[in-house]
Amino acid sequence: MQVKIENKSILDIDSDVIIVNLFEGVKIPGGVTGIVDCEYNKIISEYVVGEEKFEGKYPEIYVLPVPEKNKKIVIAGLGKQEDFTCSKIRDLTAKIVRTLNTNEKNKKVVSILHGAGIGGICPKCAAQMITEGAISGIYSFDKYKSVKKAINIEEFIIAETDEEKYQKAKKGVELGNIVANSVNMARDLINESSQYLYPETLANFAKENSGVKTEIFNKEQIKEMKMNAFLAVGQGSVHEPKLIHMEYKPENPKKKIAIVGKGITFDAGGLDLKPPSSMLTMRDDMSGAAAVISVMNAISKIKPDVEVHAIVAACENMPSGSAYKPGDVIISKTGRSIEIDNTDAEGRVTLADALAYAEEFSPDEIIDIATLTGACMVALGTVASGIMGNNDENIKKFIEISKKAGEKFWQLPMDEEYADSLKSDIADTKNTGGRMGGASAAGVFLSKFITKTPWMHLDIAGTAFLEKPNSEGIKGGVGVGIRSIVKYILSFN
Repeated sequence: MQVKIENKSILDIDSDVIIVNLFEGVKIPGGVTGIVDCEYNKIISEYVVGEEKFEGKYPEIYVLPVPEKNKKIVIAGLGKQEDFTCSKIRDLTAKIVRTLNTNEKNKKVVSILHGAGIGGICPKCAAQMITEGAISGIYSFDKYKSVKKAINIEEFIIAETDEEKYQKAKKGVELGNIVANSVNMARDLINESSQYLYPETLANFAKENSGVKTEIFNKEQIKEMKMNAFLAVGQGSVHEPKLIHMEYKPENPKKKIAIVGKGITFDAGGLDLKPPSSMLTMRDDMSGAAAVISVMNAISKIKPDVEVHAIVAACENMPSGSAYKPGDVIISKTGRSIEIDNTDAEGRVTLADALAYAEEFSPDEIIDIATLTGACMVALGTVASGIMGNNDENIKKFIEISKKAGEKFWQLPMDEEYADSLKSDIADTKNTGGRMGGASAAGVFLSKFITKTPWMHLDIAGTAFLEKPNSEGIKGGVGVGIRSIVKYILSFN
């Protein structure tokens, strides 16, 4: 679904549903809500607020049928004005769309530009959040169900009469459509069964859908690149590993950024086999890869003045007679040796080579995104993702940008003392250590494979896949990190 915007009054657009709003405590609506209230004989102020006692609390919604007009009016509660944010617009719109989509009569929906009046929200931001919320709210992954989810909403239109606001909001709608559909692309990849999504099919998908120049390297080529750590993780699978390199290069780039996504298409744990309950959703262990492929899809359409390289070392971590073993010593691409302490700490082993490969292109910054550690899940749950790296200024900037994108990242420490648990008697490092501080120890491990480049590591282990719906109503693959990375890249534009 694509969201549109029209430079018209909300009353002049033919629709089945009109969406307006109220801040908490407002008795007599103003602005566009007030215009709709007057047009419909004070039905909002006298009936919804007066008789039904609708208070405008966030995220309450009131669906008001108007049979004589063959229409519905949705009143969205925005909560307290001082607490209102862009992210709330997206989440609220997603909730409204989920509610309206259950009725086949709600084919054409027109919405007010939430928050762009007394709410003080930038029209571009407001329009982008409405667009993202509408597209997110209608998402479902029912590819393998015999009965598909009905998509009843055929059109979603934002109405804005003010010319200046309209022009700004128009840009927000364009960006929102691109970002939201890229996020949904990632969700499809994450939710896809690993019997159909393995390194080769993931690589082919990237080539066909990233929208940018894409090279795929096979096992022999990867071996020639001396990416032995990456190859070791994938050697227990019948599916050959693939190195995916996507490149977007404008004429006069202002910055060069490399993004690296963990691409374990299924993680059984290797010979250190996971218990069945922990293995059930391990198709999501390529969420980082899904994120960077989808970021490139968005970048190919937005076309910023930033050169972007996206790298995925895609493989499966399986147990077999050819699988790598605890106690093995592997020589990574940088020449640094790794003792395998646990085959289920495989993501950092593949990333060690992928990060080294990314640094060969001399980027100004490297960002990796990975479902890396259970320790990060324990620390931050499903609410926030972890972030760490070797440049505090970049990390601080990314965190602030992620807040505006509606995603939460929390900086974890990466002190050198965390490396103590990674000391090996027979190699330069072990791939894992003790139970304590596991997320930070993994970050320190990765840092040893970056020689000079400013680098950020995003641990999305707890936020990439949800067992229960979040504020947008998303269950399963989330597509976390895409909004923040795109917004971060655009900050250099």
